[in-house]
Amino acid sequence: MRRVVFNQKGGVGKSTITCNLAAIAAQRGRRTLVIDLDPQANSSAYLMGAAADAEAPGAAGFFETTLRFSVRPARAADYVSATPWPNLDLMPAGAALDELHGKLESRYKIYKLRDALAELGDAYDEVWIDTPPALNFYTRSALIAAEGCLIPFDCDDFSRRALYGLLDSVAEIRADHNAALQVDGIVVNQFQARASLPQRTVQELLDEGLPVLTPYLSASVKVRESHERAQPMVHLDPRHKLTQELIRLYDGLPSR
Repeated sequence: MRRVVFNQKGGVGKSTITCNLAAIAAQRGRRTLVIDLDPQANSSAYLMGAAADAEAPGAAGFFETTLRFSVRPARAADYVSATPWPNLDLMPAGAALDELHGKLESRYKIYKLRDALAELGDAYDEVWIDTPPALNFYTRSALIAAEGCLIPFDCDDFSRRALYGLLDSVAEIRADHNAALQVDGIVVNQFQARASLPQRTVQELLDEGLPVLTPYLSASVKVRESHERAQPMVHLDPRHKLTQELIRLYDGLPSR
């Protein structure tokens, strides 16, 4: 199963959702890979801590190889590192992704990630892809390579208005490049149950028939501690309310 977490708006929790759901999968014994395509490398730092700053092969190295002619195509497995968590591997991001973007786009390397993941075959049970906050080359590559898409939503009116554009973008990728791509749902993040605005905003999504997933993920300062300590919630505090919400969210995702 290959899933991409995608939203063109920054700060909606893409990396948090990616890493925590992947960590739950790995804890369940699923062989899991996280691919970080965001040059900010938040997922890489979340899963690796200070070790993410070390020079290591990663997404930039993989894509750079696709720019050079070789009889042997770039292999995703060559750019993957183990994390401290059993069953959980990472293809880390780096600032060099920004430098490569224009070259990759101009030479139309948009299918290289899909092909590399296909080559991995049964090496992983689940692949989770974190994307930049933009519909750029890396995000399109991820959507072309994925089977499912999760859209984080932070209960903001601007985010609600942007949802239709996001869904249209996914539909366009599906029509033009990836007939298997499905929207698995909208993940409501940083939800404040006692505040009227978040409740009203989410209800509007439901009234419009949009695929809102449950449970909604509560706003919590604990997740900041999770980021700081580079420990996904399921490892930092398994009994925390947010951890339990993430587990129920994972359990409710469509399986293919």
